[in-house]
Amino acid sequence: MNPTPEVNKPQQSEIVVLTGMSGAGRTTAAHALEDMGWYVVDNLPPQMLDTLTHLVGRTPEALPRLAVGIDIRSRSLFPALRDSLHAMRAAGINYRVVYVDASDEVLVRRFEQGRRPHPLQGDGRIVDGIAAERALMSELKDTAEVVIDTSNLNVHELGAAIHEVFSEEGPITLRLNVMSFGFKYGLPVDANYVADVRFVPNPHWIPELRPHTGQDPEVRDYVLGAEGTGEFIDHYVAALHPVLAGYRRERKHYATIAVGCTGGKHRSVAIAEELSRRLALEPDVKVSVLHRDLGRE
Repeated sequence: MNPTPEVNKPQQSEIVVLTGMSGAGRTTAAHALEDMGWYVVDNLPPQMLDTLTHLVGRTPEALPRLAVGIDIRSRSLFPALRDSLHAMRAAGINYRVVYVDASDEVLVRRFEQGRRPHPLQGDGRIVDGIAAERALMSELKDTAEVVIDTSNLNVHELGAAIHEVFSEEGPITLRLNVMSFGFKYGLPVDANYVADVRFVPNPHWIPELRPHTGQDPEVRDYVLGAEGTGEFIDHYVAALHPVLAGYRRERKHYATIAVGCTGGKHRSVAIAEELSRRLALEPDVKVSVLHRDLGRE
């Protein structure tokens, strides 16, 4: 039996600012972190964030993992949040912003099913409140190291996604989520990079390949053997090398690379599988693959 490797524990607390769109699952994400042993402070006034994190920084062994939940109810205090985050970064306090999001359609459905108004809709419609919130939260989303799209996740799957991101102790490797999708079902809202592989001949038009998916050998071989596919993958992986190095320098630990074809069944699936295999060879990178729209046709 191999001995259990030693884990280098962090010398300072891990701090997560947990935020996102109302109805996207922030509370579920907070509960998942609590189940993993994080100390969660929900709906903290933003101007108290730097005070709390400085207190924690003095005794990191007391609260090695702190998650702070901030939502739209603190909208009048958002300028203080921006200032607090800048001050924390200037002081060398390591933190990550985790942003949960979902499509407008899904958010509307969740509010309607819960029979509750959006906190910003006032006398308008739910979609009006969602639009106002997106405008207010856009800057915060742009600063997020982790963006999780919960449009197609139930509470258990969201909990699993949180566990995937935060399960390891010590220095965190770069986690890449390679996602295939179909353009006809919409762009993934959490994608950092989107690759369009509709230039590859479509197996849908070959009767013997149509019933199969990009995970099947006959489709995979057809797609990867098509003219230009191998060259595209080689260049795409090479182009990601400086990106991954930059993510490490900027302490960005999670990114989603989306690969799209028309329906998300053949070309994008095969190429996403090959990209994930190639990227998994990179040092200190953990890769997962998700086929968002596989099975929808």
